[in-house]
Amino acid sequence: MPVLKPTDFVGRITWLGLVRDRSAQLEAEAVAELTASFAGPVGEDHGGLTRPSCSRVVAQYPKGTTIRNTRQFTILSVEELAATAAKMGLDHLDPALVGATMVIDGIPDLTHLPPASRLQVADGATLVVDIENRSCQLPAKPIEARHAGFGAKYKSAAAGRRGLTAWVEREGVFRLGDAIRLHIPDQPIWAHLEAARRA
Repeated sequence: MPVLKPTDFVGRITWLGLVRDRSAQLEAEAVAELTASFAGPVGEDHGGLTRPSCSRVVAQYPKGTTIRNTRQFTILSVEELAATAAKMGLDHLDPALVGATMVIDGIPDLTHLPPASRLQVADGATLVVDIENRSCQLPAKPIEARHAGFGAKYKSAAAGRRGLTAWVEREGVFRLGDAIRLHIPDQPIWAHLEAARRA
């Protein structure tokens, strides 16, 4: 019995980018297509099969522990990016400034897709949704360089709409303009979720 349900929610890839060297800058370089291997987007500094753990998972591992890299892609939505820009008082926010790998138009509330959902293009290249990408201060510097006085506004403006992280389940190529279909786990929400969050 299938455990993943193809949905009628089909978005379109409107932007792709690579962070070539995150120690130099977070800002991404816009590209027309991305080749995705099991280690992530080819040429992306956030790629790799593993990564050192960070503050996001300090409750599970000491910082710097080698763990599986489920943060190979940073995916944002056109709609949420526009809402963030508006809250900051900007007409537009370039996804390059927030280190995006992919921007999708047409999938509502993208940031809160169920973990383990799949995003798949017609050729078969597939990403697995890991989790919401929590808002942070790292994009403030590139935003400030382009829009003086606005960098510090990003973190609060992007809360709840920073997009999500994902990893490659099936290798392939993602291209600008590709349709990308959402597949969701055919599983009910855990009955004890709210109690666990309160603990």
